[in-house]
Amino acid sequence: LSSPEQIAASQKAGLDAFFGLTGKVFEGVEKLVALNLQVVKSTLAESRESLTKAPGTAEPQQWFTLQAGFAAPLAEKSLAYTRQLFDIASTTQAEVAQLAQTHCERYNANLQALIEEAAKSAPAGSEAAIAAWKSAISATATLYESLQKTG
Repeated sequence: LSSPEQIAASQKAGLDAFFGLTGKVFEGVEKLVALNLQVVKSTLAESRESLTKAPGTAEPQQWFTLQAGFAAPLAEKSLAYTRQLFDIASTTQAEVAQLAQTHCERYNANLQALIEEAAKSAPAGSEAAIAAWKSAISATATLYESLQKTG
C-alpha cells in the first residue's frame, strides 16, 4: 500500500501536471488575443486611412482604384493571419502533448514501481496476477505510444 508521502507526492505530481497544462493553454490563448488585437488595430488604422481618402475622390474610377488598393493587401494579410493562427495552435498543441506525454510516462513508471512493490509482499501463487498487471500496463503504454506516433 502507499504511504502518506507517496500519496502526497502523487497528488502534487497531478497538480503540477494540471497547472502545467493549464499554463500552456493560457499562453496559447494570450498569444491568440494579442494577434487578434493586432489585427483589429491595423484594420482600424487602414479603415481610417481609407475613409479619409474617400471624400477626395471625385470620379468613380478614382474611387474604384482606391478600393482596389486596399483590397489587394487584404488577401495577403488574411493569409499572414491564418499562418500566425496556425503557428500558435500547433505550438500550443505540441507543448500540451509533450507535457501530457511526460506526465503519462511518469505515471506509468510510478504504477510499475507500485506493482513491483506489491509483488514483493504478494502471497505465493499470485505471480500470474502480477504478470497480468504488468502485461496490461505494458500494453497500455505501447498503445499510447502508437496513438501518439499516429497523431
